[in-house]
Amino acid sequence: MKLHINEGAIKITEELEKRGYEAYVVGGAIRDTLLERPNKDWDVTTSAKPEEMLPLFEESFYDNAYGTVMVAGKHLKKQFNLAPETCEDEEIYDITTFRSEHGYSDKRRPDAVEWGKQITDDLKRRDFTINAMAAKIIKVLEAGMCEVEIIDPYQGKDDLKAGVIRAVGKAEERFEEDALRILRAVRIAAQLGFKIEEETLNAIGKKSENLKQISWERIGEEMRKILATEYAAQAILLMASTGILKVILPELLQAKGVKQAGHHIYDVFTHCVEALRACPSPDPVVRLATLLHDIDKPVVLGEVGGKITFYNHEVSGARTAKKIAERLKFSKNEQNRIFTLVRWHMFAYDSKMTDAAIRRFIRRVGKENIHDMMALRIGDRVGGGSKATSWRLTELQTRIGEQFYEPLSLKDLAIDGSEVMQILGIPPSRRVGEILNILFEEILEDSSKNTTEYLSLRVKELV
Repeated sequence: MKLHINEGAIKITEELEKRGYEAYVVGGAIRDTLLERPNKDWDVTTSAKPEEMLPLFEESFYDNAYGTVMVAGKHLKKQFNLAPETCEDEEIYDITTFRSEHGYSDKRRPDAVEWGKQITDDLKRRDFTINAMAAKIIKVLEAGMCEVEIIDPYQGKDDLKAGVIRAVGKAEERFEEDALRILRAVRIAAQLGFKIEEETLNAIGKKSENLKQISWERIGEEMRKILATEYAAQAILLMASTGILKVILPELLQAKGVKQAGHHIYDVFTHCVEALRACPSPDPVVRLATLLHDIDKPVVLGEVGGKITFYNHEVSGARTAKKIAERLKFSKNEQNRIFTLVRWHMFAYDSKMTDAAIRRFIRRVGKENIHDMMALRIGDRVGGGSKATSWRLTELQTRIGEQFYEPLSLKDLAIDGSEVMQILGIPPSRRVGEILNILFEEILEDSSKNTTEYLSLRVKELV
């Protein structure tokens, strides 16, 4: 059959075969190419040992126990005189010796690795049938287009056509070997819109506790990818039904069955999932904030006059959401963004609000977070059974746009600290900052006062 193969991968296989070794393009690249999906992860597997590969590829390196030699795209382009658009300079190609693996005492990495003799030795160690396919290049027809033979011992092509995620061999054994495969199954299903085959799904439920032995860095990487998919909400529901959430996000499970009043048509858990489904932002940070925006409603649940209350759930929830983001190894900046989005998601708007009030709202949320906050609000509205927007939200967005370039921070003042010190003849001190804050509060109320002349006079009055 004909298949588009990355030119860097073609050159790697050609070079290996020219030296008498077997070489195949393997794994997710074959899966995605057959699905006509974009792919940047091009791996090659070969009968050559690492020490035999290293001399063949300029600037290649090998620093692991698993037989993988790595070479960057920029070096392949230089060595084989490839066109600049062939691949990105920093793109890394993995070239791995056929291998079999034994023992997974840490539920993640093999205790022992043995070099394999043929491609089937290598494919049987892989996780899912759709990832256990290899392509042998028979002939390069034109740039990037090749005649290939697909090696498919586990009927991965059939599962691709059926839209199914199925473990290679016995599913429980695959998840016992490497527990991260549990999350990978969910992630790949969410990325491709596939279903998980029954035996594989049952094994996920039985082995989900094994995720406790996986590092939070690796769990966080998979969660980030899951949240960025079109089917993130379905993935969360799947994780809830299989016991995965119990291990990695137990706080969200506490929201199950917690009823809400007012316009809400779902319990808190379902509302959070449906908000995620409706969130228009593709950013996993915004999506995590949307999923967690009501995370502490079960914590602050109360009742006043026979009515359900969730007083200050956004305050408590912001702290909890930040802790979850920290646990999932999101960066400090991302943790703070999530805190801000959850903390201020309960904003209300009225047409009588002054321009100063709008500027205060922008300042509180942060100019850089405004669009993300609107995306969260849209998810929140739809997740509660309302339409995506309303006249109030539309009007608020218009007014935010009108005020977006008005003074919104100390750096927007027409004078700075050095000018305050010069006017008053004082050295650097806390008083300089206090004066700047007083001036800022004034121009926040009336931006027309933000002139050097006015603020210089006010500085003299504030001595």
